[in-house]
Amino acid sequence: MSDHDIYGTPPAADPNILEGRQWHGRGARSNRAGRFEREQREAFDDGWDQPGDLAVLKTETMIEVAKSIISRNDSPDISFEQSLNPYRGCEHGCIYCYARPTHAYLGHSPGLDFETKLYAKTNAAEVLERELSAPRYEPKVFALGAVTDPYQPIERRYEITRSLLEVLERTQHPVGIVTKSALIVRDIDILERMAAKNLAKVAISVTTLDRRIARKMEPRAATPQRRLDTIAQLSRAGIPVTAMVAPIVPAINDSEIEKILEACAASGAQSAGYVLLRLPLELKDLFREWLETEFPGSADRVISILRSMHGGKDYVSTFGVRQRGTGPYAEQIGQRFRLAIRRLGLDNRGTFRLRTDLFTRPVRKGAQMPLL
Repeated sequence: MSDHDIYGTPPAADPNILEGRQWHGRGARSNRAGRFEREQREAFDDGWDQPGDLAVLKTETMIEVAKSIISRNDSPDISFEQSLNPYRGCEHGCIYCYARPTHAYLGHSPGLDFETKLYAKTNAAEVLERELSAPRYEPKVFALGAVTDPYQPIERRYEITRSLLEVLERTQHPVGIVTKSALIVRDIDILERMAAKNLAKVAISVTTLDRRIARKMEPRAATPQRRLDTIAQLSRAGIPVTAMVAPIVPAINDSEIEKILEACAASGAQSAGYVLLRLPLELKDLFREWLETEFPGSADRVISILRSMHGGKDYVSTFGVRQRGTGPYAEQIGQRFRLAIRRLGLDNRGTFRLRTDLFTRPVRKGAQMPLL
């Protein structure tokens, strides 16, 4: 894996180079144009590629100077009101990622561009401290990594997530983290201290226990066993851990629900949640391309079941429905999940309420320091 810094927006990739090939360590099978682009791309076979050839596509990291870092959310089916996202795009390359369509706002493809053209907000910690110092700011739990993973591979180099945690610890501000990366154990020192004050909790996404399926679905994410090991390490440090079975993909990983929960509980997870596969906007075509490549014998069945949970459509964006679905299959998934977490003692998610009353507002630059 390699990456290099670029200030500003990189030149557009040649679609004839990216389309119609399978790239080593990448999830998407194409670089379909985003919904805001006037021109659409179509793959073609030029006869040069040989069956089984896997080309290498390098990662580009652009430096973004953020003007603000706190994002607000008012969706009624989301458990947080504000979030922090240190990166745009995600090198994990998860084919199912609902954040892929956001790359279209940058003039990039939600396909291969999403996992190869990344943006790092290198001034995020400085901006966060400034925004926390605003006199009218009221502390509410931050979701760190609500869009893309805050511990994706480039975090090893930039350490933006750690710098944000340092600000949050210093100001005693609560935070909940969602990740599928083992890199989070690097920051156990900070998270352990925050958790001791009821200021931090973590959700680890475990999609499957099958390494083969995991590598197909999440090509650059941590292996299933490393995620279980991560749950164990966080739990031993006294950090509350939620196991997220997400997303549940019909006919691919839905048979593993109980086994995943059992493994997470045995590793020390204290609560659990799940989300059904969501295919908004460009994601529906990207996911179908991937299905036809990786699970050709199951592709029609996957889409058929998925549509049965969304009223015959690929996706329904209605609040309360988009993450759970409707109909017999969706109800069966929900019932299986509820029975499993009750049996395993993982149904106490609501008990991990973080404190906001300890928040210490940082002093704004140029302002007078408090006397006491």
